[in-house]
Amino acid sequence: MANILITGGAGYIGSHTCIELLEANHKVIVLDNLSNSSEESLRRVQQLTRKTLTFIEGDIRNSDDLNAIFTNHAIDAVIHFAGLKAVGESQKIPLAYFDNNISGSITLVKAMEKAEVFTLVFSSSATVYDEANISPLNEDMPIGIPSNNYGYTKLIVEQMLEKVALADDRWSIALLRYFNPVGAHKSGLIGEDPQGIPNNLMPYITQVAVGMREKLSIFGNDYETVDGTGVRDYIHVVDLASAHLCALNNRLTYKGCRAWNVGTGNGHSVLQVKNTFEEVNGIPVPFEFAPRRSGDVAISYSDNSRAREELGWEAKYGLNDMLADSWNWQKKNPKGYRD
Repeated sequence: MANILITGGAGYIGSHTCIELLEANHKVIVLDNLSNSSEESLRRVQQLTRKTLTFIEGDIRNSDDLNAIFTNHAIDAVIHFAGLKAVGESQKIPLAYFDNNISGSITLVKAMEKAEVFTLVFSSSATVYDEANISPLNEDMPIGIPSNNYGYTKLIVEQMLEKVALADDRWSIALLRYFNPVGAHKSGLIGEDPQGIPNNLMPYITQVAVGMREKLSIFGNDYETVDGTGVRDYIHVVDLASAHLCALNNRLTYKGCRAWNVGTGNGHSVLQVKNTFEEVNGIPVPFEFAPRRSGDVAISYSDNSRAREELGWEAKYGLNDMLADSWNWQKKNPKGYRD
């Protein structure tokens, strides 16, 4: 049993990871400023696990908040989710993204070093790969400058952490490169609750299905893919959460900085996802085609063999599970945590 600090732990992926950690008998301390999340998610996490966690409302950019946590809770490791994550918004207010995601991570790492806590799992993204790479993407492929500021912040923090670990061999850091998290806990009690217009496909589909939005916009239907729409690697959020537990266990054993892809290794087109959602759930999803979005690539999916071999992790859930669980969450919580 270890004491784990989870920054951004009230969010979509963070809350599902809290469940994995609590069920593995770890003690969980969540730091979240609730800017894009709800404390209600943590209440439901405790309801589901019948275990308690500690919630602290605060900000990773506040060194006083961090120092107090490390002083009061004997932290063994940190899982770092906290940050802004809307691609479109990152293009409009880049300084806010640099401040939250880059400066915040620096403040966190400084506080960890001060407290002599050197085990970190970082929430990164497959957007760090050079767009010229051909899928399946593996961790040895070259990274590039992402076309959006959100992805850029993930790249900068990855590079910063690699250099920190190179300079000080006490560090043990996992860089988890997510593909496209979807789905929700089987209970329907916790799930994805975006504020405003969703940035990702799945909450957009479920909000159309539940009547919150008129129709789905599919950006681009002229890609060189099976049906002209973009192909992505969708991964169930519960599988993604379990990958954090596996990475944590690995980093509590091994030193250095190591990157792992977290995806299923399979690609599905946007139209395939929409059509399968309708088949699985019996709900129509009206849609229209819209122009391509700048920076979108035609095909992106993972080679996840490194995670299987080194972390002992692999995805358990398929696309049908993801789509059924997404709809189960949405229909039970049509307004998310604001019901």
